[in-house]
Amino acid sequence: MTNITLRQIRYFTALARHRHFGRAADDCAVTQPALSMQIKVLEDALGTPILERGTRQISLTGFGETFLARARDILQSVDALEDLARAATGKPAGKLRLGVIPTVAPYLLPALIGRFQRLFPDLRPLLRETVTPRLLEELLDGRLDAAILALPASEPALTEVPLLQEPFVLIRPAEDAGKPVPGPDMLREMRLLLLEEGHCFRDQALSFCDIPRNRPREMLDGSTLSTLVQMVGAGFGITLVPEMAVPVETRSAAVTVSRFRDPAPSRTIGMVWRRSSPLEAQLMQIAEVVRQAANPAAPQKGDEARISV
Repeated sequence: MTNITLRQIRYFTALARHRHFGRAADDCAVTQPALSMQIKVLEDALGTPILERGTRQISLTGFGETFLARARDILQSVDALEDLARAATGKPAGKLRLGVIPTVAPYLLPALIGRFQRLFPDLRPLLRETVTPRLLEELLDGRLDAAILALPASEPALTEVPLLQEPFVLIRPAEDAGKPVPGPDMLREMRLLLLEEGHCFRDQALSFCDIPRNRPREMLDGSTLSTLVQMVGAGFGITLVPEMAVPVETRSAAVTVSRFRDPAPSRTIGMVWRRSSPLEAQLMQIAEVVRQAANPAAPQKGDEARISV
């Protein structure tokens, strides 16, 4: 057994994750024939099949499952060596694999990337937008360095750094402007539009309105806040959105924005990473920049001056 490469191992772990040659190739930024060829070369080097290629799906052989566990260990060790090298520089540099939940990414990333370019010119952010369960899985597997999401993550292996306490606001049709703001008991009886299953913001909205998660619903479950707000503008119902989404999502919709009385519903936005990460010091610097971008009301120049770069 000779000539097994890290590239082949990365291709194989991507294929094991997606169970699809096309999606694995996209994940690895290569063509499908190139990935297929490297997997075949890997099997030839191992001297035994690692995949069962069916007409509809791909599965791993028994040896493939065993090989996958060791392959992941190898890749995590290689990534750890790279992290150690980055940590030795004392400042954020190189690639940063950063995940962000969809109810934060469109509203935070434009300001955040500008700050990264100004404060950390040697940093190369690699961004991933997806729902919280997938971010946590990829973070714990070592495929991400850090993630920005709603706390608590409730994972003992992760460090959590709170960055922003963000209120929720009520979005109603424009003709409802000036009407009293309904409380949670009234919201339960209204046509409340929510994000689809898998979004933590959906669970937070249900919790505020005291609506059981398994309660049958015959309303719209959208994949984006934009869809929900536009449907409200069309008179289809009402919805809740986080404060940071208001400027973007309401500028082209016939809606009115109402704020709840205290105690208003809110969420804590934070940044998380593995406790074992050697990039702790750099990630703390990055978290401070994220806090500034997420909280435009906070002082800017003084805060930036305190970041060690």
